[in-house]
Amino acid sequence: MSKKVLVVDDSKISRMFIRQHISAQNPDWTFSEATTGQEAIDAINAEAFDYCTMDINMPGMLGTEAAKIILEQHPELRLVIFSANTQESYQDEAKALGTILISKPVNAESIAQALAYFAG
Repeated sequence: MSKKVLVVDDSKISRMFIRQHISAQNPDWTFSEATTGQEAIDAINAEAFDYCTMDINMPGMLGTEAAKIILEQHPELRLVIFSANTQESYQDEAKALGTILISKPVNAESIAQALAYFAG
């Protein structure tokens, strides 16, 4: 079954790795990308997505701020936060948002965590 994924990260390389790893296991899924929290909010308000991956440190707005806005408006969306910032405060914030924080770098193990979370 085809799903739609929004990959949000200011790093083109990170977006590429996330997309590659997920699509390797789910070739029928479609992807869109955003480079800022505001772009992510705009994209999700304009188009329905099943899943979203979100970086924390991006220009303009933290990914956790964008995730809070997105999940308040679209609670059905399954969103994971990928970040090299794995401090306890970020993990606690992710839990409070009803999501999970997955440590970068993106690899087979971290993608497996995201896919397991997406599956519920």
